[in-house]
Amino acid sequence: MIHNQEVNDDLLSRGMRFIMDTDGRQLIPWEALTPEDAVVIPAFGTTLEIEHLLLDRGIAVHKYNTTCPFVEKVWNRSEKLGRENFTIIIHGKPKHEETRATFSHSAKSAPSVIVRDLVDAQALGDIVLGKAPVENFYTLFAGKFSEGFDPERDLQRVGVVNQTTMLAAETQAIADYFRKVMSEKYGNENLKNHFADTRDTLCYATNDNQDATYQLLETDADMAVVVGGYNSSNTSHIVELCERKFPTYFINSEKEIKSSRELHHFDYHKKEKRMTNDFIPAKSPVKIVLTSGASCPDTLVDRVMLRILEFFPDARPLEDVLKPFS
Repeated sequence: MIHNQEVNDDLLSRGMRFIMDTDGRQLIPWEALTPEDAVVIPAFGTTLEIEHLLLDRGIAVHKYNTTCPFVEKVWNRSEKLGRENFTIIIHGKPKHEETRATFSHSAKSAPSVIVRDLVDAQALGDIVLGKAPVENFYTLFAGKFSEGFDPERDLQRVGVVNQTTMLAAETQAIADYFRKVMSEKYGNENLKNHFADTRDTLCYATNDNQDATYQLLETDADMAVVVGGYNSSNTSHIVELCERKFPTYFINSEKEIKSSRELHHFDYHKKEKRMTNDFIPAKSPVKIVLTSGASCPDTLVDRVMLRILEFFPDARPLEDVLKPFS
């Protein structure tokens, strides 16, 4: 349902089954579904192709549709760009469920291409400006552009939307870059005819988390603990931000904290689990930043906080700390 294994495990324990995993591998064949099945569309939405498969099976697709309204806002923005004859540049991770869904919806309305980051954007910009051969497009963006995409024709008018869990600052940098490219090629006086001035489409929960994390970076702390699903895009960005300032540990629940000496955590860059000894600094007092991804339930963060507090027997009781706020 979301990129948080604790939440998904809870749903499985209650009898829910998943049709596919997060990598798109089929767990339940489409042929096994019947009109009597209740199929829930997850928060990141789904592709038009999957919607049609479900409809062909007689399943009421929109009855249990939990697609995030901010994701739908991106789809609506894409449709509007398409009506205005703009090509849609999607800032997102090509294999992410939300980006796949957004690409499916945008490609229905307009030529569409996915850029993973500013490096991808600059490679596309070089093609627009004639600094790189057009043929490079088909190699560099293989599997990431809509059918029939013609870079010479379709990169004359562009607008940028995003996977809602990407870093807002990165999306803005990509949009600013394409504004500069179109101004350089067509002149600033003609910019409105070639660049759609779309505002950031980041969801408020992700945006709030990222803004709060930037504030946390002003804190003089000893370490940071980030709680969330290991395949969560928005959580991984929070980890990247915290790593700029603190030793940072990415965990999915309090169960990863085995003792005050042993912590199991995830190395996002190497995509592997690690174990760290003596992760709590041997000093007093210890200042710990604790935060989470937007898809992480508050109760999970609370459990991590209480687990960490077990290693500080002389700390003030939680009830006393919270009393002024109650």
